[in-house]
Amino acid sequence: MSFKTNHPTPLALLRGIAAGSVGRVGRSAYIFPMTKPAIRNVVLVGPSGSGKTTLAEAMLVAAGMIPNAGSVEAGTTVSDQDPSERDQHRSVYLSAMSLTFMGTRINILDTPGYADFIGELRAGLRGGDAALFVVSAADGVDAATALLWQECASVGMPRAVVVSQLDRENTDFDETVAVCQRMFGAEALPMYLPLMDDNERVSGLIGLLSTRISEYRESQRAVRDPDSEHLSLIGPARDRLIEGIITESEDETLMDTFLEGGELDTDMLIADLEQAVARGHFHPVLPIIAAANPVGISEILELITGGFPTPAEHAAPAVSRPDGSPVAPLECDPDGPLCAQVIKTTSDPYVGRLSLVRILSGTLRPDVTLHVSGHSQAGRGQEDHDVDERAGALGRPIGAKIEPLSSGAAGDIVTIARLAHAETGDTLSDKADPLLVEPWLIPEPQLPIALHAATRNDEDKLSTALSRVVAEDPTLRLDRNIDTHQVVLWCIGQSHADVVLDRMKARHGVSVEPKPLRIALRQTFSRAGKGRGRLVKQSGGHGQFAVCDVNVEPLPPGTGFEFVDKVVGGAVPRQFIPSVEKGVRNQMAEGLGDGVPVVDLRVTLFDGKAHSVDSSDMAFVMAGGLALRDAAENAGLVRLEPIDSVSITVADEYVGAVMSDLSARRGRLTGTESAEGGRTLVQADVPAAELTRYPIDLRSIAHGTGTFTRRLTGHEPAPARIAEKLLQDQD
Repeated sequence: MSFKTNHPTPLALLRGIAAGSVGRVGRSAYIFPMTKPAIRNVVLVGPSGSGKTTLAEAMLVAAGMIPNAGSVEAGTTVSDQDPSERDQHRSVYLSAMSLTFMGTRINILDTPGYADFIGELRAGLRGGDAALFVVSAADGVDAATALLWQECASVGMPRAVVVSQLDRENTDFDETVAVCQRMFGAEALPMYLPLMDDNERVSGLIGLLSTRISEYRESQRAVRDPDSEHLSLIGPARDRLIEGIITESEDETLMDTFLEGGELDTDMLIADLEQAVARGHFHPVLPIIAAANPVGISEILELITGGFPTPAEHAAPAVSRPDGSPVAPLECDPDGPLCAQVIKTTSDPYVGRLSLVRILSGTLRPDVTLHVSGHSQAGRGQEDHDVDERAGALGRPIGAKIEPLSSGAAGDIVTIARLAHAETGDTLSDKADPLLVEPWLIPEPQLPIALHAATRNDEDKLSTALSRVVAEDPTLRLDRNIDTHQVVLWCIGQSHADVVLDRMKARHGVSVEPKPLRIALRQTFSRAGKGRGRLVKQSGGHGQFAVCDVNVEPLPPGTGFEFVDKVVGGAVPRQFIPSVEKGVRNQMAEGLGDGVPVVDLRVTLFDGKAHSVDSSDMAFVMAGGLALRDAAENAGLVRLEPIDSVSITVADEYVGAVMSDLSARRGRLTGTESAEGGRTLVQADVPAAELTRYPIDLRSIAHGTGTFTRRLTGHEPAPARIAEKLLQDQD
């Protein structure tokens, strides 16, 4: 998704803020009619514990949408709504909330900051038009935070940086900004400086463009001129800010004036600020305290309404017909064709399914029939679907409550009830004009969790519960392994798995017990051998008679099965030769007494015997299987384990540790190459049995900087001791 700058947004930012203005704005004065809404869609991004949810709550309080965050009024808080989040003490799901400020509707998407929930972050980035990237002054910026920044950069998301938790001990705004510039780039420049009181606590902000002071007392903001002692702080920082704005906005007129030392018009600077932010090249930095006496919340809201791009400036993702045929690019037009995308799905046994959708084009209304299109990304294990179904009520999330809506226009984010088939990532459109929006990139889950229902009652409900959680969370993948007979849920990491299992119990009433993952072994012949299959049974009347002689040879890995007919003289009648092949194939699939399938063989039928009365297809099917078993006793077998090709991207400083760990896992290094951002791509072939917990281990080894993908490349002989242990684990 890209951003256009040919539709400049009027800026209210920093213009004529009257002294004594209040940080809390009443809701009734600023609500726009739904026909032509002024909308900003903002996604909160940052590491876990940086204060994103606290910031969201402070913004709702400042806008008068909910009571003070410290009050205890049921249903008004925006944090810890899900039991999983209360247990984890952090956000683990994408959540949405809405407020109105300065006549503009602001939809806030709060994303989790922990790596296991990267899918929720990417969904939030699809729904937003700009991001507030929240960094804790107490915790600083680590490599995991830098990865979140790269996620935003990869989709061209405009960003402002919010430095939070400045009320904690041993925090330094200037030092945090310096770290941000090292990690994010020199384009991250302060737009405000913290104002310190006599006790060295942040009591307000110093505006660098407005050159005004905002002081906060008991949630009230008073704006005044700076004292002489502030001018020495404002001058150099303001010059750096102005230079950054006009450099990134590429306004040659302002640049010439600046270089010549001329006076710059503040309104022109502000207009250029919006363009620089929208281009994704300039990142204003704002200090805040989102505590009992919040500081900087009004300034953030002013930046959002005046300095962030509108939905009309955000190019829509690629769209086509469900059959793949092209359509014209979408425009953010309430009168255009209806097209919306589901960015979050939740289900509740009492409320039912609730879909959070971003309206890309047209106007959405309740109780109309919509077309739901969903095409799974490759290998996700989910079916495509194209169905028509009737939408339920529309709403807007405010705190923990849903405010009913009569309609939702292009650019808005709303909730829809009772869409039984819609899943996260699906497209909603007019049933007479069905469309399909390109999905965002879904991370591939790499942690397999084998599930077993705790009770018989849970077993009856397990399938339904799993289908619901997979519909809600596209980062999950569900496999029913036909070789190991296990139900395997693939997750991003252990925290992701814990949250999903907790949610299955809390919301769907299903308790499951994780079990050790079984590895699907194979086996083949260690050398060539001969075998005879002889079936002779007489029971009065017609009996069963079949004899077949075979040569069996092992083939190179991955070759498969070959059957060769070299019977001469009609020793085995022609009509029974396919039956011998069928018997061999059946025996290979069933294994040779231990349930492990046999692969990569050439079986040559060269002789046999038949009876004119007692021979039959079934008799030769059984004789073919017996011949393979007899050959195995003569030739011997070797167990094969699956081998995965692994690609690991990791920060350069952890490459040695990763390679050493791969060697300990019986891995075979196949190559390394440099990647962007001081990272290295490491490639290796590793036994799948050594990777069952690798997402957890890699996070520890690489301190949260490592990601990896894997794919099955084949099977190789396993050491006898390991093969025996893997076989025992399957019992």
